Amino acid sequence: MTSESSASRADRYGSHEVFRDPWGIPHLRASDDLTLAYAQGRVTAFDRAWQLEVERHRAQGSSASFLGADSVAWDTFARQGRLDDTGRRCHEALDARTAAWVGAYVDGVNDGLAAGAARDERFARTGLVPAPWEPWVPLSVWIATHILFAGFATKLWRERVARALGDDAATLFATDGPGTAGSNGWLVPGDRTAGGAAIIAGDPHRFIEDPGVYQQIRLSCPDYDVLGLAVPGVPGLGHFGHTGSAAWAITNAMADYQDLYTERLRPTADGAGVEALGPEGVWEPVHRHTETITVAGGEDVEVEVLETARGPVIVRADHAGTGSGTAGESLSLRYPPRVRRDLGFAALPALLRARTVADIDRALDGWAEPVNVVHAADSRGGLLHRVAGAVPLRDGANRLRPVPAWDPRHAWRDGWAETPAEPVQGFAVMANARGIASPLGVEFAPPHRADRIRELLSGSADWSPKAMAHVHADTYLASAEPLLALLPAFRDLTPAAAALRARLLAWDRHMAADSADATVFAAFRTATVRRFAADPVFADLAGAPSGPEVFHPWLYLVPRIGYALEGLLTTPLLPGLDRAAHVRAALEETAAAAAPDTPWAEVHRLAPWSALPDPEARWPGLGGDHDCVNATSSVPGFTDLTARASAARYVWDLGRREDSLWAVPLSADGVTGTPHHRDQLPLWARCELVPVVTDWTRLTKESI
Repeated sequence: MTSESSASRADRYGSHEVFRDPWGIPHLRASDDLTLAYAQGRVTAFDRAWQLEVERHRAQGSSASFLGADSVAWDTFARQGRLDDTGRRCHEALDARTAAWVGAYVDGVNDGLAAGAARDERFARTGLVPAPWEPWVPLSVWIATHILFAGFATKLWRERVARALGDDAATLFATDGPGTAGSNGWLVPGDRTAGGAAIIAGDPHRFIEDPGVYQQIRLSCPDYDVLGLAVPGVPGLGHFGHTGSAAWAITNAMADYQDLYTERLRPTADGAGVEALGPEGVWEPVHRHTETITVAGGEDVEVEVLETARGPVIVRADHAGTGSGTAGESLSLRYPPRVRRDLGFAALPALLRARTVADIDRALDGWAEPVNVVHAADSRGGLLHRVAGAVPLRDGANRLRPVPAWDPRHAWRDGWAETPAEPVQGFAVMANARGIASPLGVEFAPPHRADRIRELLSGSADWSPKAMAHVHADTYLASAEPLLALLPAFRDLTPAAAALRARLLAWDRHMAADSADATVFAAFRTATVRRFAADPVFADLAGAPSGPEVFHPWLYLVPRIGYALEGLLTTPLLPGLDRAAHVRAALEETAAAAAPDTPWAEVHRLAPWSALPDPEARWPGLGGDHDCVNATSSVPGFTDLTARASAARYVWDLGRREDSLWAVPLSADGVTGTPHHRDQLPLWARCELVPVVTDWTRLTKESI
């Protein structure tokens, strides 16, 4: 990134301006769309150089080179899963116009990295030196960000459950509950709003990171003027945007579109290579090479990379066992971007140009990864509720567990599944529950969030953007009911347990930040989960996971019981599990322990992920829980802290864009200690929103 190369790149583009609103959010104005993409890359690198370099290294499997041994597990998966190579292949397949647009963004990143890195002491502290981005890096970042969204690792857990409890129990722990990602979203047509135009609102639920995973930004050129939430490192506004006359938002469709294949591998006759048993009973060649992971402060790690005709091998036979449920066999991952060489990136610039719902619909016909449920509306009254993304056609067994690579019935068929669409009647809600995307998935969220949003929206026909904050903030926990319903039948309780029962039954079921009853309920739930986990019926699932460390979060028994508790309380599949005895014992245990009579927010505190944690950081307490609309996910039975919550909140007004609202957990600047690093955090913690600024005269121009 020499000054000569920067000047040469900049000469290829026209003029652009950078403005900031009172929250430090960048508003970019450029002479044309390619210059605007360049400006987006450059300002993102200036604001978030550390975050961009962390994401690039994660996508390329090289983060251990400056973060140390703790990152080796992810780097190994990234290399064995061929994430960066898939990004490169998808980039090679881009049409020329989209490739130029992505290239302009990358040029901007490369011209902004040096100045951005100079602002952030973490580069000097770790010895990380920014390196020029290759043209395909945004696609690799997108893949790395979403590779675990479809939950293929859940198939490892189902396999383990089936081996321990029988095939009928494979989906016993189907959460119809939270996984690694989810969201709320709702669309209110104009006949139910105060302004007479549609409102789209919601919040994506993600692991909260510092810096934040979404970047508030505005992109303006003669062809369009769009504001929304960008993924740092990726051009455009793929998930949430408002063009002035049209807007869109997404949630995770919970579709199943990644498959795991059990592979039988053996050395070739000459011992120099590897081959795999194919579906016709023929041994097929396997691509094989080795790569080296450099580890800061440690020894280099050699990684063997294998790829069969199905896909990259992500679990080797010598790693398989009780943790993966596939003893003696390796596992390959087949995922659409690697098969299709397409992420749907051509949809990104098309969305920026959208003026109507029809424009958005056409753009999303080309979307691929990840599979989303979409809400869209326009100022003409157009409404859209559809699924977008690539889901393969294959045998139903592929969706549940790893399937044998040598059995031809498990091969992917030609073509891709149709993506459903539904008319909007009354209002549309998307909250990862069964519904429009049901034909494409296996496990979904329980209906509680979706039902609660519908209930709240039904309470008015005069909705305004500001009123939507009341929906975002709702803390009613409907999933508490099945557990509490067991309490009235208990007889001969100790006085303390009887008093606790009376308190829990009188509780309003709200996980409000200031509620001590919520804290007591959480303690009772934790005791119940732990007693379930200790039951002999689950003994074969209680051991520590083996296999690749990156999949361990899916393979621990206690969190699995915590998230599936509602179903485990009623399932007929475990006749030997004395649920009432465990719940009664948990009630007595909680009463005897005198659970802390403190507000929920004192124990339910934010615990975000950071590549380089700040030991001095103090994070706020929160209301909500994983089945509340205010979905701040604890891990029942393990911790009351929350690492997963709303990664952003938005309200798009289709009548007056300037009345739209938004908020993110931190803020615009990715550099610790700067004025706009955490200035939205207190508002976000209270589910408050900040106004979208659209008037250029109210913005501050920045020298560039």
